[in-house]
Amino acid sequence: MKAAEKEEISVEDEAVDKTIFRDCSEIAFYRRQKQQLSKNATYQALLDSVTTEQDSTRFHVVSEANKIPLLVEVYGIEKNIFRLKINEETPLKPRYEVPDVITSKLRTVRLVSCSGDAGSLILTHDEGDLKCHISANPFKIDLVSENEPVISINSLGQLYFEHLQTPHKQRATKGNQESAPADTFQENQEDLGLWEEKFGKFVDVKANGPSSIGLDFSFHGFEHLYGIPQHAESHQLKNTRDGDAYRLYNLDVYGYQIHDKMGIYGSVPYLLAHKQGKTVAIFWLNASETLVEINTEPAVEYTLTQTGPVAAKQKVGCRTDVRWMSESGIIDVFLLTGPTPSDIFKQYSSLTGTQAMPPLFSLGYHQCRWNYEDEQDVKTVDAGFDEHDIPYDVMWLDIEHTEDKKYFTWDKKRFPNPRRMQELLRSKKRKLVVISDPHIKVDPDYSVYAKAKEQGFFVKNPEGGDFEGVCWPGLSSYLDFTNPKVREWYSSLFAFPAYQGSTDILFIWNDMNEPSVFRGPELTMQKNAVHYGNWEHRELHNIYGFYQQMATAEGLIQRSKGKERPFVLSRSFFAGSQKYGAVWTGDNAAEWNYLKISIPMLLTLSVSGISFCGADVGGFIGNPEAELLVRWYQAGAYQPFFRGHATMNTKRREPWLFGEEYTRLIREAIRERYTLLPYLYSVFYRVHMSSEPVMRPLWVEFPDDLETFSVDDEYMLGSALLVHPITEPQTTMADVFLPGSNEVWYDSKTFAQWKGGCTVKIPVTLDTIPVFQRGGSVVPTKTSVGKSTGWMPDSPYGLRLALSTQDSAVGELYLDDGHSFQYLQDQFLHRRFSFHSGVLINRCADEKGHYPSKCVVEQILVLGIGKKPSSVTTHSSDGKVQPAAFTYHAKTSTLSLEKLSLGIADDWEVHIR
Repeated sequence: MKAAEKEEISVEDEAVDKTIFRDCSEIAFYRRQKQQLSKNATYQALLDSVTTEQDSTRFHVVSEANKIPLLVEVYGIEKNIFRLKINEETPLKPRYEVPDVITSKLRTVRLVSCSGDAGSLILTHDEGDLKCHISANPFKIDLVSENEPVISINSLGQLYFEHLQTPHKQRATKGNQESAPADTFQENQEDLGLWEEKFGKFVDVKANGPSSIGLDFSFHGFEHLYGIPQHAESHQLKNTRDGDAYRLYNLDVYGYQIHDKMGIYGSVPYLLAHKQGKTVAIFWLNASETLVEINTEPAVEYTLTQTGPVAAKQKVGCRTDVRWMSESGIIDVFLLTGPTPSDIFKQYSSLTGTQAMPPLFSLGYHQCRWNYEDEQDVKTVDAGFDEHDIPYDVMWLDIEHTEDKKYFTWDKKRFPNPRRMQELLRSKKRKLVVISDPHIKVDPDYSVYAKAKEQGFFVKNPEGGDFEGVCWPGLSSYLDFTNPKVREWYSSLFAFPAYQGSTDILFIWNDMNEPSVFRGPELTMQKNAVHYGNWEHRELHNIYGFYQQMATAEGLIQRSKGKERPFVLSRSFFAGSQKYGAVWTGDNAAEWNYLKISIPMLLTLSVSGISFCGADVGGFIGNPEAELLVRWYQAGAYQPFFRGHATMNTKRREPWLFGEEYTRLIREAIRERYTLLPYLYSVFYRVHMSSEPVMRPLWVEFPDDLETFSVDDEYMLGSALLVHPITEPQTTMADVFLPGSNEVWYDSKTFAQWKGGCTVKIPVTLDTIPVFQRGGSVVPTKTSVGKSTGWMPDSPYGLRLALSTQDSAVGELYLDDGHSFQYLQDQFLHRRFSFHSGVLINRCADEKGHYPSKCVVEQILVLGIGKKPSSVTTHSSDGKVQPAAFTYHAKTSTLSLEKLSLGIADDWEVHIR
């Protein structure tokens, strides 16, 4: 390893050094916007300028301060969505508008203009009762439903828009504007970072000058807000103080600090507000550095008058104000009006796309570390899983598998025969994932570098040469994934002839794609680097990793001639990344508080459209104690993406290295994951089709239960399972909140029944975490577990029925080949199970789907059945009736049916009398 490389790796050896990263007070556009409050910057709408286009209503607003008009466009979009765009009428040059995130051409609905009072305009949405009230002076927009304001825009007068200017030196030379005295300019420049901004030894030169934007939104009656990942913070967003805004700026923060609002690996500028009876959301489509301030004004009751014996009182509802500030671009914001959480998820996915349907293997367990040393190490670890009867699906290789950190290559000494290694994994029906980062080693003899340089495919520096920065290989250039031709070329690198040694069981991990630049400002790319279209990096920083994942996923699809689903894990992400694969929470630590914070972090990702998410099991940094490792496996088994990972120089921690008892506990956790795969895969199909998250905060399932709104130490997996991970050492008793006063819950281990709407104390030992099945649900399972998902397609199913207070239950099973896109050509099976009045019915849930399956249901477990039945019979679609053997357990009120042979694809009934 080279000295320079050692020096850079030392950056990654300690927990986060916050002096490397800016806080809000060190961000110039934040300081400028905060100073606005002391100036007369009120905007007025010029309603005599209103024009109605086919798809929008347009008018101008003008500031008291500079008199330069801004163009405002208001759109109505299908599914109760409003879009607001504010841009310069005639900018010196075009301002950046984020492409490629919105899924397709949006279907607009005509907004009908109604006459308002003098000085106002009312636009009505064809769908529902929504109205858009535009006030002229001062400029304000109120989104009104049932004559009550829901969201107000610019009610605090914080609309902020820095117009593009001629550079100061050109201005003085050209004489086209009166220039300020040099000393005054220098003073303003130093304080406000108008044309240059300093941070430590770095100077950010701004060719276009200051260009930031900002706007405030008020949510009326709302005090619970969620979203805007990624932060190591609580699920419910907190009020911010001056200098303590939530930062959205993708950064490589090794060992990030928890309960902190600093930006880390990904950014989704999307925020939800929820109250009883109503959910709304804001999607701020901007890829530059963004800061979000939040302030809740609680409900107050005040006295109107003291005359008479009873004082007249008036209650003013709570209101939460949210201020968005971005360094550049335009104001382009979508207002999603719900009214239910389910509606909000559908509305957001209609804009940015649904979660990609994952291949089934990717829902199994993944084994990773930096690094598995060589082919023999891979072979030994793979055999270790079999020897200890622990299923797993995917082996991972980090950067050391390459030749000198050159991606798409193999270290010839460590991995001399990668195809043979993959064939070994294939024989076990397992897969391989390897890493591919966006930095490319500067080496004329490296074909990827040489071809990219020849075609001009790297990000440029301000002088026009290739941008160069230091990362794992040493000096590197960075592919410009914002260029469609670069993405097309990068995708082609995954073709089997191009990627020597790769096979169709090899999938990809995109890391370091914030992008990470070891010696750059805040360990990332300088903001005045230049991308395709002559756009500065500052305009699109947060979307860089999104584009790499897009190109990688497309490459894997092309590799299979469009037949096979890709799997791509990306560390960096943006709104819409869900279309391309999975993400994770980055470089966490092997400490209890990181296990605990992973739950709200994953919940926040989930409600922000990215359902396929997880945290490194055991913690990436450091050495977990055995108890922590067990608890992390138990939590990860019930989360969407399930991978164990560790950094170099940590002790090896394969599941069998902590003694026989801990091996047993980890085995049980992983096997439980495989048992639940039919349920989990069905829940993924639901998020793919209808946007309901896989991992759900309680408030999503119980939107009118106020007690759920702040819960983030437990969650729903789908709609049927409530999971309460244990996140404290030596826990013997857990306080579990069971929502829903009309619900009944069943302990998944003991089958004990609990009434909802209260907190219960559950005894726990190291071999259990509290998991409850919701009354009224049916959970499909596998009755036996194979070495990997590839061994399990034909293994029998079980059904776990948990009866509601009405003695009924419903559930579903989705099934396809688990790997191809054939499900889009109706090659799938979708079954619906319903239980009512003692009869369990299996019927087709979607007549379009057809998929041959010889699988049978061999076990049915019914929880909450009040008395022993006198008989149980199975009824096939051809009228055949057969008695079924059963066992009734009076103590737990459970009925167990064994040794059944009911075709999963067939219509049948089970009668319990």
